[in-house]
Amino acid sequence: MAKKDKKSKDAEKKARVAAKQSKKTAQKEKKVKPKGADDSDAEDVDLESLLEEYAKQQAQFLKVTETLCEAPSPRSSATLIGSPSNVKELFLFGGEYYNGALASFFNDLFIYHVERDEWRKVTSPNSPLPRSGHAWCRGGNAGGVYLFGGEFSSPKQGTFYHYNDFWRLEPSTREWTRLESKGKSPPARSGHRLVYYKNYIILFGGFQDTSQVTKYLQDLWVYDCQNYVWHNPVLPQKPDARSSFSFLPHDAGAVLFGGYSRVKANTTVGKQTKGGLQSSKSVLKPTIHQDTWVLRIEPPATDATSSAAPTMRWERRKKPVNSPNPPRAGVTQAYHKGRGIMFGGVHDVEESDEGIDSEFFDQLFAFNIERNRFFPLTLRRAKIAPKKQMEDRGARRGRSKADEAELLRNLAALETKGTIADSHTIDTEPMMEAEGSPPKAAKPIQSTMPHPRFNAQLAVQGDVLYIFGGTYERGDREYTFDEMHAVDLGKLDGIQEIYRRELENWQVDDSESESGSDGEEEFGSTDEDMEGDTPSGVALLPTEIPTKSTEIPLAEEHMDETEDEQPETTLIDTRPHPRAFESLREFFSRTSNSWQELVLEKLHSKSDGANNSIKELRKVAFDLAETRWWDSREEITAEEERQEEAGIGDVVSMADRANTGGPNRRR
Repeated sequence: MAKKDKKSKDAEKKARVAAKQSKKTAQKEKKVKPKGADDSDAEDVDLESLLEEYAKQQAQFLKVTETLCEAPSPRSSATLIGSPSNVKELFLFGGEYYNGALASFFNDLFIYHVERDEWRKVTSPNSPLPRSGHAWCRGGNAGGVYLFGGEFSSPKQGTFYHYNDFWRLEPSTREWTRLESKGKSPPARSGHRLVYYKNYIILFGGFQDTSQVTKYLQDLWVYDCQNYVWHNPVLPQKPDARSSFSFLPHDAGAVLFGGYSRVKANTTVGKQTKGGLQSSKSVLKPTIHQDTWVLRIEPPATDATSSAAPTMRWERRKKPVNSPNPPRAGVTQAYHKGRGIMFGGVHDVEESDEGIDSEFFDQLFAFNIERNRFFPLTLRRAKIAPKKQMEDRGARRGRSKADEAELLRNLAALETKGTIADSHTIDTEPMMEAEGSPPKAAKPIQSTMPHPRFNAQLAVQGDVLYIFGGTYERGDREYTFDEMHAVDLGKLDGIQEIYRRELENWQVDDSESESGSDGEEEFGSTDEDMEGDTPSGVALLPTEIPTKSTEIPLAEEHMDETEDEQPETTLIDTRPHPRAFESLREFFSRTSNSWQELVLEKLHSKSDGANNSIKELRKVAFDLAETRWWDSREEITAEEERQEEAGIGDVVSMADRANTGGPNRRR
């Protein structure tokens, strides 16, 4: 898997370069020009001087400004996240772009306004320096967005620099603040992950490039956002060292899945001797992890202002059911209402002296965190509803709106009674999306997933998944996609193309042109051919890539029973279950009484229901119903597809049937 993680792939090369640089410490005092200068790719480039020049350029900005701009330039290893507030915005920061000869790093902050379909670029006098491989997450109860670490390299990637700085971004003002913690803080790294839990920011894993080897990390750090202190617990059981894994929030703390690392392994060398002995050597073997861990956190029972460390422990879970097969690297997950959404990835089929044969994927999965199970997500076929069916839906929608208006008029009377027995709808205005918002310009809709790739940046805003960029390799050449797509996770009715630009020409380093001539002949084209034929989107890329089935036998559920893991108890879920073709609004309207009774039972058991208003109780009930609705989406979608194949249309409730004729209509 070394090809997919260039930091690991170049570990040996960087070790040799570092050994040479140790003999040239005197030359490292020399000042160098900033990136783009003629000697910026010199072997003895001083990264500290280069970053100092970036800081001087950054200080020229007098205030935070936000200007309308085009979509960001292509980049990899950036970070993308949905705004923590109710504003429909996406934040994109940093990343790097490698054109085959030189690497460029960015510290741009871009904001995509979803409703206006426009990009804006933010400049600030106090912004993190250019980097890639960093990590950020929402601040949970503390608000904002928190960022840690990353890496920077010389343009020729001969030397690397890792960051250990910690930042907070305020989404509303676009202002960056560098956080100085009390006491010890995490060491520099990249490829790590951050996740939030209440007032804590959790950091795990990543890697460091030392002078000899790439070191993968397994240390855990927890930042207290109220007391501004890092905690570094030493736990008896913990996941193996890794980077590029999935780290998802959980009600009890966080959930970790997968990742990539290189593990030491012994391999035989030479032929077997007469004595039956063979010499062996230690090598670093690429490993794709497929295990799942739950980090359980219990805040201290003392006062909230206390800086006492929370109680933490790792618990290993069974291998997830129906996990993507074959295992793949270059995938992470975006969190969406109790599940992780996974896209893409790459699997190395064979590694030899000639190179690596890789298989790339364009599949979309949902990882149900509670059930520890993967569900493949497939796009639904576009369908045109008959005219009569559309009229029936319009009539039902009209009745629903009329009923809702009448029930909202009775809200005051319900609150004065102090009971919710007669109320079974919700105040939808603060929870549902406004229907009067101006429509956006039409975007191209595709019926197939984007081209296979790995290391795409994922983010969820509302119920929409956004896929930004990603990387694809063909032979020895690497392409960074310059595009962004959107998928409605509730409908799965197609891929919306936010934007897409032509891929740039691949630049070949002069020092590699001669040695790479054989590879060019094998690839079937030369650089002169490529110069006049820029790859257009995916036109240059192969149209058919063999993929393996993601289905695995059901016996997989019992494969890891021999491992030392925590036992899992199966409970019968008696909560209401959504029906096929039933929207969230319809589901809650049908089952609101049941959810509100569950809320009341829970509050009465805690003796804490006296101070809750009717509106607050309905809000909590709606949140529970919404979680249930999304938790069942994969199963309901599969049921809807089965019914559509059987010729069954929209499912109507018995109450609606009663208004369309006698009881014989059920036949």
